[in-house]
Amino acid sequence: MPSFLRSVACFAALQAAFILPLSAQHLPHSLPEAEGVDSKGILNFVNATRTGKTEFHSFMLLRHGKVVAEAWWNPYKPELRHTLYSCSKSFTATAVGFAISEKKLKLSDKVISFFPDQLPAKVSDNLAALSVKDVLMMADGQDPEPIRVGLDSNWVKGFLAAPIVHKPGTVFLYNSVGTYMLSAIVQKVTGQTVLEYLKPRLFAPLGISGMDWETDIKGINTGGWGLRLKTEDMAKFAQLFLQKGKWNGKQILPVGWVEEASSVKIIQHPDMPQTKRDSSDWEQGYCYQMWRCRNNAYRGDGAFGQYMIVMPDQDAVLAVTAETANMQEEINLVWQYLLPAMKSGKLPADKATNAQLQKAIKELALPAFAKSKASFAGNINNKTYSLEPNSLKFSNISFSNTNGTCQVTIKGDTATYKLDFDNGDWHLGKTNKPGPSLTAFTREIRTMLFPAKVAGTYNWEDDHTLQLTLRYIESPHTERFTCVFDNNKVTIRQYNSFEKGKETVLKGMSL
Repeated sequence: MPSFLRSVACFAALQAAFILPLSAQHLPHSLPEAEGVDSKGILNFVNATRTGKTEFHSFMLLRHGKVVAEAWWNPYKPELRHTLYSCSKSFTATAVGFAISEKKLKLSDKVISFFPDQLPAKVSDNLAALSVKDVLMMADGQDPEPIRVGLDSNWVKGFLAAPIVHKPGTVFLYNSVGTYMLSAIVQKVTGQTVLEYLKPRLFAPLGISGMDWETDIKGINTGGWGLRLKTEDMAKFAQLFLQKGKWNGKQILPVGWVEEASSVKIIQHPDMPQTKRDSSDWEQGYCYQMWRCRNNAYRGDGAFGQYMIVMPDQDAVLAVTAETANMQEEINLVWQYLLPAMKSGKLPADKATNAQLQKAIKELALPAFAKSKASFAGNINNKTYSLEPNSLKFSNISFSNTNGTCQVTIKGDTATYKLDFDNGDWHLGKTNKPGPSLTAFTREIRTMLFPAKVAGTYNWEDDHTLQLTLRYIESPHTERFTCVFDNNKVTIRQYNSFEKGKETVLKGMSL
């Protein structure tokens, strides 16, 4: 029996004493060399981010519990949350750990026991055998992952109806809907969403506030995705795991849970040659909604490059937000530059390199368009174009110029959106327009995401071609529009930053 099951404690009374004023709970800072980190290695990492395929949005590096480097690429900011995608899974698993410690469920509990009224007409032997532990370790036995369950109004029923073709616990297959089921189970046994359940147990003791989490239409947190936190909040969570669940000397997580949740439970591809496995951070074994890494590290991991990396051997953690199509390349930079920068013991002060590092960090930015040489075309100012029927369901679009700011008004099938773009800079604003998302196809309640914070920039490529970039700065993603004007006609090509090669063409005529 895992040690954390033998060490169940009552956390509620203790947690009340842990809650400090949030303003007092920022992570402590220190100079890199004071914590045994070579500033040159951090500087080399920062410089390497400029040339790789990964678009970094932020990172925070901690050594011995102190922040030794942090950066945000303008227009991303420390106070902004960021969509975590599957880093959310690690928080859902943590809620399961709390529920186990409070004797509300057990690892061996069968999933069907929580939803007797949602079962298919015939319960297969594999479905009957599926346990909470199997789901935690991504060994649900389903193949393929029943992701289309997200189109249903009842995700629990859809998951339970999906065939389980492998004996649970024996075959790894990444399954985000399975993580949703863990969220549903926690809600079933506690009467609270995972978010509400974690607030007094995890978020408040760590001084984390302002988080939100998407839900399905029944009000169950999506579990496998949908949590938004600040970069510092991600770093705090990783640091809590590094400290075996202790925070400010108090035991926040159930005793033994960190060891249980972060140790290998299943190997992804047991037949893979060792040489190939050694080069991949996705082939080191899977834990409870966490991945083992090379270099004896482990991590929470979210699509497009969201990372919470725990490095016990170095007494260090790293939080990263980004957008990338190559997450291995992104983590390779960590092993190439940051890992060897960590030494045992303090290092001599290096004021010169620290000054270079701070200068490089201060200059980090995702560039807006260069200021246009062409003026805002007078013949489109305050003009509205009626659009042909299109998949985006935009019926018309208008353009106006106010003191150099381009305002675009889009009328959709249910709402009208006004978007502002600056020439040569980012215009910070808000919009109720839905942005690009990997999970946009699912039936969810997303009201908590709006108004979305955005940054817009524009440029006239020539006298007829207007380029617009709109960053959704609490997500990894960006939307771009190229508008070509030809007398009374407009052709607009819309695409987003992660669906490479996919383009939507809109055509319209001025009214």
